Amino acid sequence: MFENLTERLSGIFENLRRRGRLSEADVDAAMREVRLALLEADVHYGVVKQFTNRVKERAVGHDISRALNPAQQVIKIVNEELIQTLGPPSSLQLKGERPYVIVLVGLQGSGKTTAAAKLAKRLRAMGERTMLVAADPYRPAAVTQLQTLAEQIGVPVFHDADLTPPKLAEKAYQTARKGGVSVVILDTAGRSQMDQDLMDELRAIEKKVPVTETILVVDAMIGQEALNVAQGFRQALPLSGLFLTKIDGDARGGAAISIREVTGIPIKFLGVGESIDAIEEYNPDRLASRILGMGDLLGLIEKAESAFDQQEAEKQAEKLMRGEFTLEDFAKQLKQMRKMGPLAQVMEMLPGHMGQVARQVDPREAEDQLKQIEAVINSMTVEERRSPKILNASRRRRIARGSGLEVQVVNQVMKRFRETQRLISTLQKSGGKGLGRLMG
Repeated sequence: MFENLTERLSGIFENLRRRGRLSEADVDAAMREVRLALLEADVHYGVVKQFTNRVKERAVGHDISRALNPAQQVIKIVNEELIQTLGPPSSLQLKGERPYVIVLVGLQGSGKTTAAAKLAKRLRAMGERTMLVAADPYRPAAVTQLQTLAEQIGVPVFHDADLTPPKLAEKAYQTARKGGVSVVILDTAGRSQMDQDLMDELRAIEKKVPVTETILVVDAMIGQEALNVAQGFRQALPLSGLFLTKIDGDARGGAAISIREVTGIPIKFLGVGESIDAIEEYNPDRLASRILGMGDLLGLIEKAESAFDQQEAEKQAEKLMRGEFTLEDFAKQLKQMRKMGPLAQVMEMLPGHMGQVARQVDPREAEDQLKQIEAVINSMTVEERRSPKILNASRRRRIARGSGLEVQVVNQVMKRFRETQRLISTLQKSGGKGLGRLMG
């Protein structure tokens, strides 16, 4: 997510830290570099100009040259102004009479159907009885796609091929009321571009049902074009929020940074991957932290909480505090970690020194290494996993054959395991002291 921009900004801030005391000229030079980095990231020119002017005004006004840690002060100001530019968080306003109706609109290819399934699963996990409505009769396989996704999450789909989208929405709403459904999510039709027929159809839908939220789904990877799309839909419909998709594939970040300030439409959700679980409620503080290379510790904790089994985690913690750690434990932790999502996303959330180190690692290579470790451990007997000391040369050759890898790879896995054991032993003896240095 925003790797190119994060790398540029991290480099600029690192140069500031090396300078010690900063003059106004140093701040000016840094702001010129920040400005260039943002423009290259496809951030709207007007947004860049206002942002850098605000940072510069505050930095000079705080008399950075006399600050105890001037570079950190500049970074703090940049972070605060970036949060302001990104705009305040805005949650779903599910109030009034049920069922609540959420209409998802957007162009073709923006990811509306997947966004609908992600939102349905999220609301279902919050205790809502959700129903999806396949209101796109034009795109081939649109209904089938929604039904397939809905089946994965256990949510019903309403569809009637004989009805027009407005009448379908009306019938779906009445069915939901009778069936005790609390939230109805309409996956509407898109077009390759905005046209009058599309807007007329969407307005007709909103006349047939009491809409609670109209959310525009936008592909973050189209850069500043996302602003034009948002402006066009806003002129035709009463948009209540934005769902930015494909954020995980956006190396620049222009749309995410610009869209709220330019259009005034609040961002509500981010699509951060292809899986149905890959959805985040928008939080500008955490997004700014990730853009600036500071990680997202809260987001990481949330991912861990959703992926890790609480009882198993407590057992593992007790074993670690006793200094016990076997290859079975190693395998369990790897399995739980993989549940947290793509390794690249997890790595970019790491804060402090750990984050800096992680960003120097190729995520694909790291994924391959994890697969190799799992293959090696899975090729061992239970006794070997619990007592790695018995792994002699003969056993290692057998494990290598079983995993389809070289003996050298098996030796490397064992070396990493012993290093992890030593680290755990050190932390156990020190009562966890030193962990803060890794995080900060």
